[in-house]
Amino acid sequence: MVLLTAPLRVRARLTDRFWRTQDLLQYARLWINRITAASQEHGLKYPSFISNLVKCQVELNRKVLADLAIYEPKTFKSLAALAKRRREEGFAAALGDEKEPAGIFSRVVHYQ
Repeated sequence: MVLLTAPLRVRARLTDRFWRTQDLLQYARLWINRITAASQEHGLKYPSFISNLVKCQVELNRKVLADLAIYEPKTFKSLAALAKRRREEGFAAALGDEKEPAGIFSRVVHYQ
């Protein structure tokens, strides 16, 4: 049985923290790769896809977007259509006169 002193125990825990963060970063890279592949299928690059979703006030994180790309391709397609429309027409035109693209439901409130 090996007994560690308090400083050695703290030092040993630092490597645990390092590997936990490496695992999280590995998952983040996986999610980004999946979103990149799915967005390229719809004619968008990853940075423009993410930035246009942010500009359209879509608050989905990368894990959810990656899951949508795999398990709900129709939903991801509608998100890609929204991002593409935002990129092409600008924010006001993307929201339009309360007419979203087919298959997209919006919670945006239009103030008068």
